[in-house]
Amino acid sequence: MDTKKEKDYQTPDQIAESMPAKGKNKKRNDTVKTNRLWVWLGIIVLIFILLYWLFAIGTFEDLIGYFNG
Repeated sequence: MDTKKEKDYQTPDQIAESMPAKGKNKKRNDTVKTNRLWVWLGIIVLIFILLYWLFAIGTFEDLIGYFNG
């Protein structure tokens, strides 16, 4: 039982040293989430560009039977 009390107790120096580490871990986790968001946004944009290009060259127009002229 004494070991549990000793584990929970931290000196002010230990608390001060752990605060920057916690901040860095939080920033790292937030950065990972932001990077994932940008990757998915980029994938969606690339899909729209691909679809636009396929319609522009007429591939999808031929597939869906749309003919102008």
